[in-house]
Amino acid sequence: MTVMGPGSAPRCAPAWRLPAIVLAVGLAAWLSVPDQLGLLTRIAFTALLVLSLDLVVGIAGLATLGHAAVFGVGAYAAGIFALRLHPDPLFGLLVGTGAGAALAAASGAFLLRYSGFTFLMLTIAVAQIVASLAQKARDWTGGDDGLSGFTMGPLLGKFAFDLEGRTAALYALGVLVVGLYIARRVVDSPFGLAVRGIHENRARMAALGTPVVARLLAMYTLAGALAGAAGAVSAQTSAIVGLDSLSFAVSAEALVMLILGGAGRLLGALIGAVAFTLLHHTAASINPYHWLFVIGFALMFVVLLPPQTIWQWLQARWQMLGIVHARNPSKEVA
Repeated sequence: MTVMGPGSAPRCAPAWRLPAIVLAVGLAAWLSVPDQLGLLTRIAFTALLVLSLDLVVGIAGLATLGHAAVFGVGAYAAGIFALRLHPDPLFGLLVGTGAGAALAAASGAFLLRYSGFTFLMLTIAVAQIVASLAQKARDWTGGDDGLSGFTMGPLLGKFAFDLEGRTAALYALGVLVVGLYIARRVVDSPFGLAVRGIHENRARMAALGTPVVARLLAMYTLAGALAGAAGAVSAQTSAIVGLDSLSFAVSAEALVMLILGGAGRLLGALIGAVAFTLLHHTAASINPYHWLFVIGFALMFVVLLPPQTIWQWLQARWQMLGIVHARNPSKEVA
């Protein structure tokens, strides 16, 4: 997000602005819909997952369908830590974040040597390998039965995870806001601009002396850390981790959410996650067998009629009605 000052070059908006807005909206929802706190919690960690995917797809330009691997590893790491070592949620969050970052760094060191369709297929292969390993390691992951039997300790030693989900919703919202702030700072930094440049023209950035693979690996690792944090929050707030957290469906749904909201803009990741989750919740409550038709039609609508086109059409109509005045470049220069 950029702001134009009079007679000045474009400058980035403060990194705290979008997280502050998300926090305010989340708190308003937490207060106004106390019977939907479970849905709010799901929206929060799903938005963090899609946000991490936007760093890979929208910012770095790396097409992936294996993002569920880092999400699921973060979830299993947090669950195993709570079950076998310590139930503190913040320590578990750090463990899940580290596990996601470690897997992204290890796999990225190999995957980022490739690009295009080869990279896409290899990400799917990595996710399938991780899912197979989780299924075989029954003593640690529970296999097909999933990992359960762990309970989280009070947040900060004071706030217990109650049955109504009040603490869980605030916890998930807080992690989302912190993750969004970190992502915003990174994307607006010189490092983030370099990664965008690699997305636009990898050969030119390499010719300018930019360490392309190193920059992409750093961004890939950061995305893995945020996805691992999302997985950790998912495990901690639901007290169960299943093999479905590593499934291809998680990666595909996250990509659909990103397309719905618009890739390359962190706000688009949040909008897509909220829209998809609410559509899913509403359509599934009306007809649990055919809710995918609604998602399919919504996706077709966005692809055939992008949000930019709708916005331009609305601006043109508002100008015709006199609601919005057309810009006069000569006056702006003066």
